[in-house]
Amino acid sequence: MFSYEEIQKYSETDIRIYKYIVSNIDKIQYMTIRELANEVQVSTSTILRFCNKNSFEGYSEFKDALKKEITLLQKYNALAYEETDLKNSILKELFGEIGTKVSVASPFICDYGLNIYIANNVSINMNCTFVDCNRITIGDDVLIASNVQLYTASHPIEFAERYVENPEKGQLHRQTYALPIKIGNGCWLGGGVIVLPGVTIGDGSVIGAGSVVTKDIPQNSLAVGNPCHAIRKINVEEQCCLK
Repeated sequence: MFSYEEIQKYSETDIRIYKYIVSNIDKIQYMTIRELANEVQVSTSTILRFCNKNSFEGYSEFKDALKKEITLLQKYNALAYEETDLKNSILKELFGEIGTKVSVASPFICDYGLNIYIANNVSINMNCTFVDCNRITIGDDVLIASNVQLYTASHPIEFAERYVENPEKGQLHRQTYALPIKIGNGCWLGGGVIVLPGVTIGDGSVIGAGSVVTKDIPQNSLAVGNPCHAIRKINVEEQCCLK
């Protein structure tokens, strides 16, 4: 176990995780990654990153968790199209939460899987990439076309903020942060859409193929372009019928 002084070079989040581990050493040996993340109020990927860059006795299982996600993904992508039952069982183990009638075509790529939460009646086509360093939430009745990329992770724009010197190692240390992405109910993301960190796409919206979504999109909007922007309202008749 490393000393408290040694961890001073880490972030406030790292210190909070460390303090909790030291104070609950007997308890957390029997906790899952999700349970520990909930206790410390951080994402599961934050716990994994913390344990991956620190080596201390009794927590090799946390490092093994990341290997497990990679193994599950490899198994999933190797399965035949018709092996739906086995595919569903792997997705239930891989994702943080998954509803009914969810289809994810191969190949599929993600960072952790644990931060992906998918509701019901969702179709994700082939060759999609979900960088789930923070939570990705997908609502009911969502269509995601081929080659869609959801990126929760990013880096500061300014070089001086993106790379900070580490005096002990005499080299620059890359800074990374992650923001959640939310796709509302009834959305359709066209082929090749890219969604950047922190974006929420409102219920019922359609994002045109090849768009780069840098900011929130209001509900019931047709949005296109780079940067993506709403060009008109849709689903107007359905809204009138509900009144």
